[in-house]
Amino acid sequence: MIGLDSSAELLAVAEESVRRWGAGDRVSFRRGDAKDLPFEADTFDWVWSADCVGFIPGEPVELVREMARVARPGGTVALLLWSSQQLLPGYPFLEARLNGTRAGAAPATADWPPERHPLRALGWLSRAGLRGPAARTFVTDVHAPLAEDQRAAVTSLLEMRWGNPEAELSAEDWRLYQRLRDRDGPESIVDGEDYFGFFTYTLFWGIVQRGQTPEGELI
Repeated sequence: MIGLDSSAELLAVAEESVRRWGAGDRVSFRRGDAKDLPFEADTFDWVWSADCVGFIPGEPVELVREMARVARPGGTVALLLWSSQQLLPGYPFLEARLNGTRAGAAPATADWPPERHPLRALGWLSRAGLRGPAARTFVTDVHAPLAEDQRAAVTSLLEMRWGNPEAELSAEDWRLYQRLRDRDGPESIVDGEDYFGFFTYTLFWGIVQRGQTPEGELI
């Protein structure tokens, strides 16, 4: 298995992680660009992207075609994409307003056409020439009591998902959001005895057709 990323820092973290898990002899890493994968055609049985295609700049159909280029005919191309969350139980209106901020809508921007949205990835796979596009959503949930590492992970997830949207919230909402995500404060939401939250990832996949060109055409 080969992992690819454009960041040397993240690759170093990944290499340390697989060494710690004892998988260093089965997983290797290379630095590279999703737009121009550093592999020959027909190299892999499967190629997958996690929060990359659809999240980084670039035409997603072209990126899928590049993934299909390095997969063997009959192989699988898959896209794993963040799709939803419910992380502030008891505060549905605040969470809805946070989801309406620029960070909450990310990676979408106001000028994106509808077909550019990640949850339209079935269309990307079809236009890239892949056979039988399909999708499935997976749910991960967390609930009280949370261990310390879980508390840290959920708090980090709140910050990752919504950032610091002070300019896009009312002063009251901003203060409430700060109190809820303050792990050491009395209103820390992750310390609630009835805390429950979940997030979902959606996996989209399709099969590389035999005779497919890098442009997604059949020969």
